[in-house]
Amino acid sequence: MSDLDQLTQSLARNLKRLRKERGFTLDALAARAGVSRGMIIQIEQARTNPSVGTTVKIADALGVSITALLDFEQGPQVRLVPREQAVRMWSTAGGSHTTLLVGAEARGPLELWSWTLMPGDASDSDAHPDGTTELLHVTAGELTLVVAGAEHRVPAGTSAAFASDVPHAYRNDGSETVEMTMAVSVPPPR
Repeated sequence: MSDLDQLTQSLARNLKRLRKERGFTLDALAARAGVSRGMIIQIEQARTNPSVGTTVKIADALGVSITALLDFEQGPQVRLVPREQAVRMWSTAGGSHTTLLVGAEARGPLELWSWTLMPGDASDSDAHPDGTTELLHVTAGELTLVVAGAEHRVPAGTSAAFASDVPHAYRNDGSETVEMTMAVSVPPPR
């Protein structure tokens, strides 16, 4: 297979996968990208090699880089994030903090967080987009999880799953430090 054939096949495979992950119909993607529905079909069927301009328009409409569209996907992709590259997102003078460990764009953003909540500290969150889900696992202390005004005690060793498209909060009402890991899944834009 020539380099051009491989590129055409990769573009076809990636375009179809990304379009479906985002829930876009052919017509919706064509309208967002400003290209014809026929062009999208030809690209997805690997029957054409579109111009760079067309490829950029489609990538922009999907919210991805042109690299994501052209990636050969020669094998499973693994992205390692060393501890020193994790991003501290929130902290208090008392020592509480959150760290974004890793994230992915799989059917919408997917994030993995490490949390530390010192006794007496809390973090409030506005409602996330409709359909957002959070999973958490408390490894130390006891978390007070507040979802839509209802309080839930989550002791060490316990996990929780909840729709986070409502106001919610994480509190440490106890005397021990709360340690937890949390995953957040946000649905793709429609």
